[in-house]
Amino acid sequence: MMRFGRSLARINAVFIKELIQMRRDRLTFAVMLAIPILELVLFGYAINTDPKHLPTAVYAAEYTPVVRSILSGLENSEYFDISTNNSDPRASDYLLASGKVVFIVEIPAGFSRQLIRGERPQLLVSADATDPVAASNALGRLSTIVNQALLKDLTGPLAHLQAGKGAVDLVVHPRYNPEGITQYNIVPGLLGVILTMTLVMITGMAMTRETERGTMENLLAMPGSPFEVMIGKILPYVGVGSVQTVIVLVVAHWLFAVPFIGSIALLVLSVAIFILANLALGFTFSTIAQSQIQSMQLTFFFFLPSILLSGFMFPFRGMPHWAQMIGEVLPLTHFLRVVRGIMLKGAGIQELVYDLAAILVFMLVVSSVAMLRYKRTLD
Repeated sequence: MMRFGRSLARINAVFIKELIQMRRDRLTFAVMLAIPILELVLFGYAINTDPKHLPTAVYAAEYTPVVRSILSGLENSEYFDISTNNSDPRASDYLLASGKVVFIVEIPAGFSRQLIRGERPQLLVSADATDPVAASNALGRLSTIVNQALLKDLTGPLAHLQAGKGAVDLVVHPRYNPEGITQYNIVPGLLGVILTMTLVMITGMAMTRETERGTMENLLAMPGSPFEVMIGKILPYVGVGSVQTVIVLVVAHWLFAVPFIGSIALLVLSVAIFILANLALGFTFSTIAQSQIQSMQLTFFFFLPSILLSGFMFPFRGMPHWAQMIGEVLPLTHFLRVVRGIMLKGAGIQELVYDLAAILVFMLVVSSVAMLRYKRTLD
């Protein structure tokens, strides 16, 4: 009995010691509580595989009552959010290539006259199919939406047009990925995911490793400025990111046959900016964490919303507005648009300037934070 009591006392001592250690390691304890809460909120509210209110551009050569009925039906369905009415089809193509719209609805001249004559005029809908999941539900319901929108117009002598195949010949043109191959969307996105996960982690552990190994004093004794220390620390990992990029692109081409339509020079520039942004973020985490474990925890705490809110796993347009606002802050969100735009759409700098600027601003902000938090002493 005495032996059992002593064993309980020893267990209680270790238990109390761990509680005290957990209380001192506030960052780890906060991450342990924050991750499940974050997962519940993101999966419960932000994830939606049936996106609605998708931005749509309209190029209509006429605005008759029949055309207005169709456009009203599209908006009332909640799948299509008509944001622009263009008189120039080239402007609509630019919006689709830059990702500002998901659909282009084109209504040719003489549409209403052909409809009344029973000639089934064509209604052309071009869709950004780089992400097949984002547009599939809206396109699947498009025919029903158009037919229902015309019910109030096809009455009396025109009632017979409701029968058969319908009064309108709906022509859907999925662009950039007409076969709907998911690898074309996933594999380019994996480049951004891999770079984010690995580069932030290894750079974040770089400075904390110096402290744990007792070599931080030698680093602080150097006459270099915080900026020089940061550049010296992250430059080796630029090469690591470059090797990872080459591996992903080679595998994407030879194994998955992912097309590459755009400029290789623009892709190299985009990848370089994205690599530097992730390395700067990792360096910032290293100024916050006190150990390599804490640095790894901060990395995963950043990586979780990045992969869920960037549009990699779930359609970005399907998330609520507040989740999209958070996603717009993450560099992975913009890099996915850039890499998919270059590889699948052949987009140029004009279409991608906003996303490249967003990544660059993120890099400058986190670099400034790292410079301010960098300590010149061990205190």
